[in-house]
Amino acid sequence: MAEQQVPAHFERGTDGPKVIVAGLDGSDSSWRAAAYASGLARRQHALLALVYVQPYLPGGAALGVPVSQADTGVAEQLLAEIRDAVERVGDDFHVRWEFHTFRGDPYSGLATAADRLTADAVVVGASERAGHRLVGSVAVRLVKAGRWPVTVVP
Repeated sequence: MAEQQVPAHFERGTDGPKVIVAGLDGSDSSWRAAAYASGLARRQHALLALVYVQPYLPGGAALGVPVSQADTGVAEQLLAEIRDAVERVGDDFHVRWEFHTFRGDPYSGLATAADRLTADAVVVGASERAGHRLVGSVAVRLVKAGRWPVTVVP
């Protein structure tokens, strides 16, 4: 009697991470998180997905700026800085990487990115905002979601 082949289902991180999502917003802590995630991705031979979440600008519509066109150019600046860093290290430090942008609040954007990219791990920088104590930091919200291993880099 032949055994029927059952397709393997996705298991997060069972053989080591294959996709690591790192949140990047240009802050010092997010750059440290990206560097940490990059080292992890290199050692694990994983894909590093650098994610910038572009916030919605609801006040822009009141000023006559169409919300869909309210682009601050931050994503392009971050991508240019990433490319410069990759060129500086050259072949000595090879990491497969991608850059993604999403719109929304940072938690929802990172959660969406991690889900869509089937992330095995999420790496974020510690919050540098004082107000995070009232609504919860992005890192705490990601941990509480319990869907991915989350590393918070100071």
